[in-house]
Amino acid sequence: MTQAAAKGERVALVTGAVRGMGRATALALARRVSCVAVHYRASVKEAAETVAQIERLGNRAAPFAADLTDEGQAADLVRKVEEAFGRLDILVNNIGPFLVKPWQELTGGDWDAVFRGVLESAHFCMKAALPGMLRRGWGRVINIGYSRAEQLGSFPTITPYAIAKTGLLILTRTAAVSEVANGVTVNMVSPGIIEGGVLPSAKIPQAAIGKFGDVAEAGVFLASDEAAAVTGANIIVAGTWKM
Repeated sequence: MTQAAAKGERVALVTGAVRGMGRATALALARRVSCVAVHYRASVKEAAETVAQIERLGNRAAPFAADLTDEGQAADLVRKVEEAFGRLDILVNNIGPFLVKPWQELTGGDWDAVFRGVLESAHFCMKAALPGMLRRGWGRVINIGYSRAEQLGSFPTITPYAIAKTGLLILTRTAAVSEVANGVTVNMVSPGIIEGGVLPSAKIPQAAIGKFGDVAEAGVFLASDEAAAVTGANIIVAGTWKM
């Protein structure tokens, strides 16, 4: 007998939920679950605004501060969410620093910051959230990737970011295989060029530029009961960009 909650009673945690894609995902999930944990690192005002927006939808929400590059703080974040809301059913790993810098100029600190922010933070949160999901026999992990992570190619100005996102895809598929028999799915949503995000210097056709909500809705689908048979997938939300 599993302890999976009814669809509307589930609890979601979105990391980096105070603006852009993270906020859009938190708001989209808030229309389908009962509680949303809004993670932030230092943006107290923006976190409060996200919480207020969710509460206006009639759902519960609360802000939680943590530096997710620290494994102890990541574990503590999950513990606090479970204490506040009684459970954690859906984890969206959204944070990840985007560094634009020629590869020849990268420092050890650059590599460390991007790898810890993109890859290790997701790993830490997944490890902390999985035990509760496994006890209840239901869980959803959605990692936010990068639309070209499937393509092992040249990335001269975003080398650490591209490598870290490729690593995140491998981690996603590894965890998916590991947990497929336990009622937990692990997937990735990979945005391309997104309005309001980091845009390249070259001119991009408007039709190739997506919106934060496009990415959010893909994540909402993966968090649903209807996506129970979808795991280890990488849903690319990029139109025909770089196709």
